[in-house]
This record gives sequence, structure tokens and C-alpha cells, in this order.
Amino acid sequence: MKVAIVHDFLNQMGGAEHVLKIFREIYPEAPIYTTIYVPSAVCPSFKSADIRTSFMQKLPMIKKHARRYLPLYQYAIELFDLSEFDVVISSSSSFAKGVITPPHTCHICYCYTPMRFVWNYHTYIEQEPFSRFTKICLPYIIHRLRRWDEITANRVDYYIAISEEVRRRIRKYYRRDATIIHPPVDTSKFRVSTQDDGYFMILSRLLPYKRIDVAIQAFNSLKLPLKIVGTGRDLSRLQQMAGPTIEFLGRLSDEEMLECLQRCRALVFPGLEDFGLAPVEAMSCGKPVIAYAGGGALETVVDGETGLFFYDQTAEAIMATVSRFDPQRFDPYKIRQHAEQFDVSVFKEQISTYVREKFHIYRTSALLASDERYGVLARTGERMVYPDRVPRSRVSGDEYQAAGGMND
Repeated sequence: MKVAIVHDFLNQMGGAEHVLKIFREIYPEAPIYTTIYVPSAVCPSFKSADIRTSFMQKLPMIKKHARRYLPLYQYAIELFDLSEFDVVISSSSSFAKGVITPPHTCHICYCYTPMRFVWNYHTYIEQEPFSRFTKICLPYIIHRLRRWDEITANRVDYYIAISEEVRRRIRKYYRRDATIIHPPVDTSKFRVSTQDDGYFMILSRLLPYKRIDVAIQAFNSLKLPLKIVGTGRDLSRLQQMAGPTIEFLGRLSDEEMLECLQRCRALVFPGLEDFGLAPVEAMSCGKPVIAYAGGGALETVVDGETGLFFYDQTAEAIMATVSRFDPQRFDPYKIRQHAEQFDVSVFKEQISTYVREKFHIYRTSALLASDERYGVLARTGERMVYPDRVPRSRVSGDEYQAAGGMND
């Protein structure tokens, strides 16, 4: 079974890139296809990988201004020749799932989320400091991308969602079902700590949708120490609003990040995340998490046992929750035990089994099918049934045609 991995872009080190590292460990011989690659912006371990980039890699200023080339990514991803592979795994939150694979290739998408900026456009645009000219032009680009994203959803044979939240989005926007396999954390790298130096911590890329701004407002008012680990384009704005108890530590090494986690009182997680690795990493150290009650946090944090929830993304809601937070209520070893269900060993087994099974089903179906266009089974004369596709009767006629015509 010859495998290839397709990733959106390798110009930052976020949760998706950490998952990509594990995919490499599962399939060490698999090349990684991606639109652009900036070695200095990602983990050094990628330097030994077989990374194959698109024509966009040679565009001027692409490393600094990747977002300005937004209309080109869909074309770059479609130009990859994947005909030599039996299985293609797209690691996708935007463009990777749109790769074109030949009929003999099984395409499995590990989906972090459908394109956030096209399906949640109005919230996205409110949080980004775009110029007036950009805000005028962007809706036309986004409309075309939304249509492309909808149509290319049918290029995927099987979807894996990282959380129940993402599974709902896949069903809503793509009319497809998905199996949930949570992203991994290598819990063996984290040790339970009972040390408490009195500060709270945020571990995140500094992007507007992460809502770190409301956490800063809350801790400014509470006058409690908050250490923020991570970098991103929202850094300057956040620094301007931060008071004397807020400390920005930037990008830390794994060892430095671990030490910071082990000494904190609790992790603060204010964003609506697709899953969120940071809470699992904190819990692997036995640290409770104060999280917004939405998205992936609902599947990783247990309110009252491994942390506390707040129910509005406001400074006032965070302040109220932090004020009632008592670290003595939480057992670090029980928190750690809860985190171990997300360990990398569990992920590797689940992914390996899933890919083997789906590849076998795909190949067997192809051999049995006498007419792929209509899905006629040679032995029974019946149409093939794709259980992950929503019946036509449950979508409108326009949606049915846009998706390419799913099974009745």
C-alpha cells in the first residue's frame, strides 16, 4: 500500500502540523505534498521529510505574505500528480482535501475543519484587521472559494473528523458523514506536577479567532499573573492592550514549554476551537483547564473534574470563573489519567486500522463494480451504497447538483 500525505501549507507550527508529524511516524516513506514550505517556521524534524511543494513556493514574498496569494491555493493543490499512490491522506483545514486523485486511489481526509474563513466569513472578517479595500474585494474571492470547497468535498472517499464539532460542520456543509478520531498528544513527554507558582497560562498561536484578547482583559481587571506562550500576527495588538500582570513569552522550546506548564496554576483556553491540543497537554501535566464551553473543549475537558467552563466569550465570564476556581478541588493524577485517552499510541492504532480497512473496502468495491458511473454491482445488479453520504432526499435539488449528485 503506497501512501502519500497532502497538507495545506507548512508555514506555521500549529495543531495540524503536530498531527502531521505523527502521520509521518505512521507512514515514514510517504511523501508530503504541500503548497508552500517554510523550514524556519516549522519543526526541524520536517527537514528530513520528502516534501514536495507546488509552483507557489517560487512566488515572490510568499514566505512573508502567504495570505495575499489566497486565490491561487486551489489551483496549486489541484496540480499535484498523485497517480502513483494507492492511498492519499489529506491533512486539511482548507485546501488539501481538494486534491484530484485517480479512480484507483483511495482518498481519506483527516479534516480539522471545513474552511473556517469561507463558512464563518462574517465572524472571521470582524476579527481580522483588513484594509477597507481588502474588505470590499474579499467577498467575491470568498464566494468562489466557498463554491470550490463545496464541490471538491465529493473528491474525498472517506472523512475523519477531529471532534464532534467538526463532524457536525462536515455534515452541514458537505452533506457527508465522518468518523471521529481525536488528534494525539504524546503524554509520555509530560509529567504530573503539583508545583504551583501562582500564574495562569495560555498556550496558543496568537490569532484573532483564538480570543486571547478577552482573557487579557479579564486578567488586567483581576490583576492576576498570566503568561502567554506563542507567536502570531495578533501579537502587536495584544501587547498594546496588556497590563503589567501579562507576560508574553514568545515561542518556547518543548522543554521550556513543559516547564512552564508544570509550574502554572491552570491553563486558560478562551477560544472556540475545533479540538485544541493545549488543554490535553496541560492535563497531561495534571493541570486543570479553564475553558470556553464550546467546540473541542467539550470533548476534552470535564467540568468540575479536569477544569471549569465559562459560557460566554467575555472578560466578565472569565473573571467570574477564575474567581471561583479553587486548585485544591482538582486531583492532578485523575486529570492525567483522563488525558491519557488522547495519547499518540491510541491515535496511531486508530489511524492505521482505519486506513487499512477503508483501503480494503475501496479496492474490493472497485473490483466488484462493473459500472463505476452508476455503481452497479456485478454480482447482485444493485447500486453501490456509500454509507457516509447523505441521501438526496435530505438535501435540496440545488445542493444535490452542486455536490455532483450523491446516492439516493
